[in-house]
Amino acid sequence: MCEALGGKVENAPSREYGRARLQVTQRDGLFEAFPSSADVWMSHGDQVDRVSADFLPLASTSTCPFAAVRHRSLPMFGLQFHPEVTHTPQGSQLLGNFVRDLCGCAGTWQLGDFARETIARVRETVGNRRVICGLSGGVDSSVVAALLHQAIGDRLSCILVDNGLLRANERASVEHEFTKHFKTDLRIVEGETQFLERLQGVEDPQEKRRRIGHQFIECFKEAAREIPDAAFLAQGTLYPDVIESGAAPDGPAATIKLHHNVGGLPAELGFELIEPLRDLFKDEVRRLGEQLGLPPELVWRHPFPGPGLAVRCLGEVTSDKLRVLREADSIVIDEIREAGLYRSTSQAFAVLLPVRSVGVMGDARTYDQAIAIRCVDTDDFMTADWSHLPYDLLARMSTRIINEVKGINRVVYDISSKPPATIEWE
Repeated sequence: MCEALGGKVENAPSREYGRARLQVTQRDGLFEAFPSSADVWMSHGDQVDRVSADFLPLASTSTCPFAAVRHRSLPMFGLQFHPEVTHTPQGSQLLGNFVRDLCGCAGTWQLGDFARETIARVRETVGNRRVICGLSGGVDSSVVAALLHQAIGDRLSCILVDNGLLRANERASVEHEFTKHFKTDLRIVEGETQFLERLQGVEDPQEKRRRIGHQFIECFKEAAREIPDAAFLAQGTLYPDVIESGAAPDGPAATIKLHHNVGGLPAELGFELIEPLRDLFKDEVRRLGEQLGLPPELVWRHPFPGPGLAVRCLGEVTSDKLRVLREADSIVIDEIREAGLYRSTSQAFAVLLPVRSVGVMGDARTYDQAIAIRCVDTDDFMTADWSHLPYDLLARMSTRIINEVKGINRVVYDISSKPPATIEWE
């Protein structure tokens, strides 16, 4: 906007990723009731270097002179920082000023309205046919299943693909929760052999996701043959998945990584897609799950990526590597729960690194693999900051992993934020 109206955008002399301190010079209008100095979340390498005389600067940081501007006569405003993310604490105040005071919106939309409208739309779309819902055990697919169950009842069939890439005890947990809470038609597809064969020799993260996505659909096609009138496939796709896959309708956006339920779907899908959460963020999905009456252990379960442990096992995926990773990951979660921090952290897991390092155990030299622990705090999962876990907790995790998981002699803790890093390593 600034460049189109006479300004100039240049590569910034100092990039800003993560927290920055904003100094507000004009606190009326857009910045009404906003602090004169506040933390905001930045993610940019380019920035507005000059503006025309038609623009009035509203705020700056130490390296970004035009962090916020407005046009002197037209209803146009520009921000360099991200008010929409959790890590801009006063961002909601600014957005509220914009949509209510400056744009005149009433703010009458409620999440309960979304649930009612979505249930009605699903009923109209599906008619008398059946829907297959892919279950992973995570909150996204669980909320989709709850919505569909309210909409179409016993015309919903849930399918869990046991692809060999699940966390420890994941399958048993899903079977228990969805036969006890929903009484749904839950079917298990045994797919470990096929998935690992497809992944053999593959190291590229995007290719992993593509192959997992294709095999995922093949498994669903096979299961669907046993379900009469199955015409729809429901998925727990969220808006961050769409954005990171470069598939947002308001693009263009860079493809950060393919999500198996967005970019990995083959053209010959054979089902009509139902993605009722496609425009929601994770925090909204959790609130929706609570409204739908889901148990807290489902609503607040840490997210698990669609490609499963394959994107936490860097490099080629093998059954032995998965064993190591699964055991280490289980220890991380056990210790987080034991410390009473499971609900206060947003996502915690282990990553198996494709490197070996020298160690010493007893009197012997070792040359074994390394585990990275990743734990982040976020609400929307578009941005995230690393969790400042107590040192004694990190020490217990490290000691247990090295002592109990054969093949590991080193543990590291990931202290990078999103951006510039993503939450998952692949």
